[in-house]
Amino acid sequence: MKSYTEEVGNKLNDLLEKNYDAEKGYKKAAEHTQNTALKNFFNRKAAERYNFGHELKSEIQNFGETPKKGGSATGAAHRTWMDVKAVFSADNEESMLEEAIRGEKASVEEYNDVLNETGLPPTTRDLVLKQKNTITQELNTIKRLEDLK
Repeated sequence: MKSYTEEVGNKLNDLLEKNYDAEKGYKKAAEHTQNTALKNFFNRKAAERYNFGHELKSEIQNFGETPKKGGSATGAAHRTWMDVKAVFSADNEESMLEEAIRGEKASVEEYNDVLNETGLPPTTRDLVLKQKNTITQELNTIKRLEDLK
């Protein structure tokens, strides 16, 4: 049976992987748009997810666990936030925004799953809640950008 530390470390590592995937997806989106506002938005989101990853890595290390070093092993097939292949086959900015919305909603659910863990340490709960709230707020920004298209 896994110890509490391993369980928390595994849940945080799952979030870390999702953030790696999100960062890669946002970078791809920025590369595939000519719209300056969207390019800036996607680059900002990639940087935000990069920072989230570093915060999660620190928290994982605080538990004495080893952070994962890359995105999910199965890549695009398992990315819950953006199916890069489908989005970029159309190379359509509206599709990219729709996928970003879908992905951010999936991220919020994943963060909620971690927050539902009853025994999370306060530092972990605060970090995960802060990141989830940022993602939730950004959903409104993405929706506004989509309305402009």
